[in-house]
Amino acid sequence: MSGIFDKTKYFIIDMDGTFYLSGNLIEGSTDFIDKVKSTGRDFFFFTNNSSNNVEVCRNKLAAMGFPVGEDKVIVSSHVAADYLNRHYPGKRVYLLGNERLTADMRKAGINLVETDPDIVLLGFDTTLTYEKIRKAAKFLVNGAVYLATHPDVNCPTADGFKPDTGAMIEMFAASTGRRPEVLGKPMKPTVDYITGMLGCTKDEIAFVGDRLATDIAIGMNHGIPCALVYSGVTTPEEYAASPIKANIAVADLRELANYL
Repeated sequence: MSGIFDKTKYFIIDMDGTFYLSGNLIEGSTDFIDKVKSTGRDFFFFTNNSSNNVEVCRNKLAAMGFPVGEDKVIVSSHVAADYLNRHYPGKRVYLLGNERLTADMRKAGINLVETDPDIVLLGFDTTLTYEKIRKAAKFLVNGAVYLATHPDVNCPTADGFKPDTGAMIEMFAASTGRRPEVLGKPMKPTVDYITGMLGCTKDEIAFVGDRLATDIAIGMNHGIPCALVYSGVTTPEEYAASPIKANIAVADLRELANYL
């Protein structure tokens, strides 16, 4: 397994289930960061959870004793805003998102509207109402471009899970027959955003995470090194039965440090 990360300059690390769990740093996580730094590499956190923003993520990390700068946290909402600005500049966007996602979109200059949109952007809307659903469905049936920040079906919580954007995608598919272009992990727009932000090639990044369908699929689908950790949602048995494969599977970040 040696040589997997020979070209890697930047590790893109998932957060919940990979770096921390239930509000506590997973043992050995900081050892991995120390090893990354000592080998002349860098790291960034990436979360698909578009109901959160950089401030929420940083506060959570700081509360666990691992403060980081604003530039160290990437959210799928960043990918979405960048995608909109590059491919649909100035277009009218109807957003399904909470106050944090709304603020991030406005900060990025996205033209948010309540009527006659060109685009419907579905985020992880923790303030979703029936009226929002009704309006979005109408806009989709009328032909609006349809985008989603990420595909995760459920979001882990301390007491289980809550339905995430992927579940909302299925609801709108049942109602309208429409499915969105998805922008977060494991999709190409995320790769494009990260390599553009870092000014590097995809050979110089590596993804690390606990979810096969997002953290590992983005590596497998785009020819990027990726590492699965068993500290989160995926068990060794589930991995063995899955067609989605990582370059390496380890217990946790502490073990992964041995391969740097």
